Amino acid sequence: MKMDLDSLTPKQIVEQLDKYIVGQNKAKKAVAIALRNRTRRQRLSEEMRDEVAPKNIIMIGPTGVGKTEIARRLSRLCKAPFVKVEATKYTEVGYVGRDVESMIRDLVSGAVSMVKTELQEQVREEAQRRAEETLLDLLLPGVGKAPAAARGAIPQVQPGPEQPAPVSSTREKFREKLRSGELEDKTVEVNVTSSQFPAIEIFSGTGLEEMDVNIGNLGNIFGGRKKRKKTTVARARDILLAEEMDKLIDMERVTEQAVNRVEQMGIVFIDEMDKIASRQNVSGVDVSREGVQRDILPIVEGSKVHTRYGIVDTSHILFIAAGAFHMSKPSDLIPELQGRFPLRVELQALTSEDFVKILTQPRNALIKQYEELLRTEGVELVFDDQAIRRIAEIANEVNSRTENIGARRLHTIMESLLEEVSFNATDIEGQTVNITEKYVDDRLKDIVEDQDLSRFIL
Repeated sequence: MKMDLDSLTPKQIVEQLDKYIVGQNKAKKAVAIALRNRTRRQRLSEEMRDEVAPKNIIMIGPTGVGKTEIARRLSRLCKAPFVKVEATKYTEVGYVGRDVESMIRDLVSGAVSMVKTELQEQVREEAQRRAEETLLDLLLPGVGKAPAAARGAIPQVQPGPEQPAPVSSTREKFREKLRSGELEDKTVEVNVTSSQFPAIEIFSGTGLEEMDVNIGNLGNIFGGRKKRKKTTVARARDILLAEEMDKLIDMERVTEQAVNRVEQMGIVFIDEMDKIASRQNVSGVDVSREGVQRDILPIVEGSKVHTRYGIVDTSHILFIAAGAFHMSKPSDLIPELQGRFPLRVELQALTSEDFVKILTQPRNALIKQYEELLRTEGVELVFDDQAIRRIAEIANEVNSRTENIGARRLHTIMESLLEEVSFNATDIEGQTVNITEKYVDDRLKDIVEDQDLSRFIL
């Protein structure tokens, strides 16, 4: 559930993250303080506000310990514009990577959608009223048409005294049927705005990233055409509601608010930062990695980026980087980039106790997910405590002797454990399946003992 960032204290932010992420308190605190500093900065004088730069963060830790999950939950928690990107998308190994400025363009596009949705909710009631009147016009062509004022237009001619009063009883009866859902399957013909662009061949070196800045103009050249479409009343209502909401909001205001929100409150999460760290005195691939770092540097430092919605200043956007740093270390990043990420937080590897908590405590705990999934087939899963502890021990054991992939190992183990139950669920409808420690050992013992096999299966 999204919450207003202005009202969230650091403690409340950590409490919200605790509902989904086990442990990693240092990382949660660092992120919570960074988010709170965003709102504190807004309360400063304009002169001081420009001087306060965001304290960017690097989260260091093995895969599967919660780095990406922290970022994902942050995006759902607050209304600040948020985008997650992988640093490896910008490398040039055998192909041309994405333009690094695309992360800002993605951030702005997300902010525009966010603001547009917020403003649409404010006019939803009026849009629903207008859509209903239009639907009645379609259902009753020429009979008791809605007054122009009801559809948001100014009537051109006032009816004279000699004109009979409009017959509204039929229209009101249809309105009642429409609201009660009796006409949902009736077919009507609506005008739909066509937004399809003709195929465009690119002969020059211009890539899609550069085209993104101006592609919005194509809508004015090729879009906006209407076409007739037969559809049900239920579908027509959605189409008309969307069109009416678009008419009622000012896109210039949407764009202005979105750009301002990005500049003041935007958050960019750069994952796999360790993959672009280059070791000294090497060439080839590492040259490309260092090139990506140098491309990212000006955006993190603060620069003007051209987007289809205008120029965006990145000086006060918060950047959170993350990486396992198994084969490299943060000091392998170029010094200038290191200096732009002053806060470093190390996330700890997960233990058996952590796995037990991950299986049972979070709102989206794995065991809860499987229980609910199989309940849809009429099968009740019951896990006893010893079985849960055994699953955690196996996950920890396999992680320790093969590749440590953190909590992601639990997904693989749970799938192997419940494969037969999931496959035969429709045949055992109405039954209860007890998952005991013996059941876990019987299903996974052979795989765990055979290290060569577990390397491929688990």
